[in-house]
Amino acid sequence: MLGLKIERTGAPTWQRALIPLLAVLVTFALTSALVAAAKASPLEAFFYFFIEPFTARSSTIEILVKTTPLLLTGAAVAFAFAAGYYNIGAEGQLYAGAIAAAWLGPLMTNTPPVIAVPLMIAAGFAAGMLWALPPAWLKARLAVDEVVTTLLLNSVIVFFASALLNGPWRDPVSLWPQSPTIAKAAQFPVLLARSRLHLGALVGLVAITAFGLILSRTAFGLKMRAVGLGQNAARFMGVNVPRTILVAALVSGGIAGVAGAGEVAGIHYHLIEAISPGYGYSGIVVATLGGLNAIGVGLAALFIGLIITGAQEVSRALSVPSYLADIVQATLLLVTLAMLLLGRYRIRRA
Repeated sequence: MLGLKIERTGAPTWQRALIPLLAVLVTFALTSALVAAAKASPLEAFFYFFIEPFTARSSTIEILVKTTPLLLTGAAVAFAFAAGYYNIGAEGQLYAGAIAAAWLGPLMTNTPPVIAVPLMIAAGFAAGMLWALPPAWLKARLAVDEVVTTLLLNSVIVFFASALLNGPWRDPVSLWPQSPTIAKAAQFPVLLARSRLHLGALVGLVAITAFGLILSRTAFGLKMRAVGLGQNAARFMGVNVPRTILVAALVSGGIAGVAGAGEVAGIHYHLIEAISPGYGYSGIVVATLGGLNAIGVGLAALFIGLIITGAQEVSRALSVPSYLADIVQATLLLVTLAMLLLGRYRIRRA
């Protein structure tokens, strides 16, 4: 008697390459119903999502501005995921970097920019790394689930930032909850005149490039991939699994911290409670959609940056809620994960 059998097998390369494209198509097919429920045309909404942002210089540059922190958080999450460490705390590590930059920036009034700017980047990296240390140590030494610890620490650092802004850092004149403005020397240089595109974009490209080179060209990258594919097999190969996980987690947190420093030094010039609209969580979408590949992560960051910018255009033109971008990102993550899971299996006649 003939039947069907589900078996686990590796999907061919061409099939894996199609997963991001199929995920995007399925996502927008699903979210079309939400657009229609808002009494707007899905085709018209998708025009404002993907075409309208490229029709003006300001909105095109804004795509790159939104892409900048996503490059860093996407690289941070991908770096950790590649080693089998599921860092859900990039949002909190971003806030840690932002707090460090907001503290250091006002102190560098008499510091030359050539020194102040690298110090801001280093401070963001160090703060993100320190905030990533407790869950990384618990995972490496005690096998505590990092998904829970990194996620919970996000709320801790956000409330800590709020306590600072509503306490010692509150503006004494306006009483607005924001930290003192950082020194001019500590502000990131602007890359394009009359725009918000700053040095952080180049830092993000460097981070993505370094991630790709480390993963594919170094011995540590090989160890990371071995641990990510299977810890028992990695141990059999002689890999120090706890050390590899710890280093990957700390580097991941440091990169996310640089994203927070960039938002302070390149965009706002002080710390505010809403310094991030969820860039750390969006980094999970970027890393997953990009397939933990440097080029894929870069393209995914640009795509999510386009979605965030396009959502603002859709909201203005069609009166569609601006949080549609959050719904699209969440749906995209779920669809991508489902396709990655299904891509590991095939159905054949038995």
